Amino acid sequence: MISARGVARAAVVAAVVILGLSISAALGAVQYTVTDLGTLGGQPSQANGINNSGQVVGYSFAANNYYAFLYSGGVMTNLGTLPGGDHSYAIGINNSGQVVGWSYITNGYAHAFLYSSGLMTDLGTLPGGNWSQANGINNSGQVVGYSSTANGYEHAFLYSGGVMSDLGTLPGGNQSTAYGINNSGQVVGWSSTTNGYEHAFLYSGGAMTDLGTLPGGIQSHAYGINDAGQVFGACFYDTPNVFHAFLYSEGVMTDLGALPGGNQTQICARGINISGQVVGFSGGRPFLYSGGVMTDLNSLIDPASGWTLNEAYAINDSGQIVGIGMNQNRAFLLTPIPEPATLTLLAAGAAALVARRKKN
Repeated sequence: MISARGVARAAVVAAVVILGLSISAALGAVQYTVTDLGTLGGQPSQANGINNSGQVVGYSFAANNYYAFLYSGGVMTNLGTLPGGDHSYAIGINNSGQVVGWSYITNGYAHAFLYSSGLMTDLGTLPGGNWSQANGINNSGQVVGYSSTANGYEHAFLYSGGVMSDLGTLPGGNQSTAYGINNSGQVVGWSSTTNGYEHAFLYSGGAMTDLGTLPGGIQSHAYGINDAGQVFGACFYDTPNVFHAFLYSEGVMTDLGALPGGNQTQICARGINISGQVVGFSGGRPFLYSGGVMTDLNSLIDPASGWTLNEAYAINDSGQIVGIGMNQNRAFLLTPIPEPATLTLLAAGAAALVARRKKN
């Protein structure tokens, strides 16, 4: 005969098993809540970057101009412009809340900016250049982007310690652009090459390496890199307006495929987190690429939310995603439910409960 203690223990174990299955199911089919980030006073608004604290940057229309914004604590703040400017755009943010992008200035040219502690600083240009744009920033405050040069070309730059350095180009090229930087200081973007085509590059240890293209591709652009050294972007084929998203990891460039149905020629990866989850868009729909599977983010939100998501631009290490929903023409923030931290606490609690019961 089973003792009362044995029955109780069996009940606890069963409950833990059910809890574990529930957690596994939740992890295997993550759903998201949608937060409307609003606008600065007019549409559209677009979210371009998010840090691990959930702070979001992008731009919004207001008073007949576009302005960079920082969304934090439920409030969207207008970051203004550089002196004399009438437009600004925020593209990236680090975990300290420093923001980068570009703003027009008095002479009508755009200049890269760094926004930190309430102050927007003009990063200037490469020698002889008249415009610049910042696209990425790491947690050390190093900024990457591109700038015009004295000869009229545009070159990728790294801004560090108050100095903007020209990263040059791939062999035979004359133009380059930097879009992403990780916390090790590795930079990615693209450069023209000897034959005039543009190839994704990885700049590390003072050297720029050509990442090549997907099989059959003629051009590639890299948009970012995570701290594991994984690079993402888009590869262009020798057919008008055809490009596929790629993930470059350990020397191999992998085609991420496409969402089922619809236009499968316009596919681009735009964000990655430390887990290697990639977001972007495929044929006018936003995707999450995780565990080798590309999923339409519209299938992971409540249909009653009223949202139709269009493009995803960034994902943080907690799995929060930002982008734009075209029917509202507004910036959105997606948050996983249940949140990973909640699942971890549930699992830890279940394990502790089993351990206590075993002692008894």
